[in-house]
Amino acid sequence: MKNTVLIPTYRRPLDLSRCLSALQAQTKPVDQVIVVVRDTDTQTWQFLQEFPLNNLPLQTVTVAIPGVVAALNAGLGAVEGDVLSITDDDAAPHPDWLERINAHFLANSQIGGIGGRDWIHHGDKIEDESRAVVGQLQWFGRIIGNHHLGVGQPRFVDVLKGVNMSFRTQAIANLRFDERMRGTGAQVHFEMAFTLTLKRAGWQMIYDPQVAVDHYPAQRFDEDQRNNFNAIAQINLVHNETLVLLEHLSPLRRLIFLVWAILVGTRDCFGLIQWLRFFLNQGRLATRKLFASWRGRWQGWQTWQVTGDSLQVSHCGGQVPWHKASGVSAALAMQERHPKGHR
Repeated sequence: MKNTVLIPTYRRPLDLSRCLSALQAQTKPVDQVIVVVRDTDTQTWQFLQEFPLNNLPLQTVTVAIPGVVAALNAGLGAVEGDVLSITDDDAAPHPDWLERINAHFLANSQIGGIGGRDWIHHGDKIEDESRAVVGQLQWFGRIIGNHHLGVGQPRFVDVLKGVNMSFRTQAIANLRFDERMRGTGAQVHFEMAFTLTLKRAGWQMIYDPQVAVDHYPAQRFDEDQRNNFNAIAQINLVHNETLVLLEHLSPLRRLIFLVWAILVGTRDCFGLIQWLRFFLNQGRLATRKLFASWRGRWQGWQTWQVTGDSLQVSHCGGQVPWHKASGVSAALAMQERHPKGHR
């Protein structure tokens, strides 16, 4: 299988250098590397002119629109491989990354997407905790991520993480990342919209902790500054999550999700109970988080009402609208294909 790696980048040449060097060290050589660069990013353009390729099959794509969605969609048009792997410029794939990815795709033709662990580095420290539950969409709409903490055997999941996700290009077909995702940089939850769409079309998503990258979270050049609260970034995040879930949940589950989200919520997207929980410690900040979360819910609902369900994806049995495609119930198949001890 031919492998294409797609990397969106913006003003982080040192991080990009580490990423490209990791691709040069792959045990299964990469067949195509696409780096998507903003037209105004002079730092990165200068770096790429000076970087020693050493036979790395690198090509660049220029994008003028801010945001990871526009960058990835621009890059998708240049993909030539059978497998598309997406990672961030501040990540460094492990040497056997592509080799392990291909092994999964070759073993099961129903697999449309593969994700793995991103080992997060904070200076000299690495987040080395472990979680068994990864990438799950619970029945009432709560998303469990934990992709950076997953351990154990390969298993089916609902969502992948943008820093470490690969897709069969046959599954992607003409699908593109959702341009309704808000944000001028990170556009949080863009990958959730993409992977759930493929899953609804019948493709299986798996997570294998051994398909790993090292992740060195770098500076962002937008309103989303990771762990620092910003009302606009919070509204965008909640808007995106709400829009995606309203499109992918059944009518009854939509209602349950909205009630749960408004009254309960999570520590990242406050509902009333989470506000009560954190108010004593955070005071007015907790109130700002609550109002930003509620505003994001409302705006996500409005976007969903206006845009409707119109995406097209490549189903295992042909081209169909994603909202008419049924997902695959694959728990038994997973047990058969990945028995205990499988690698």
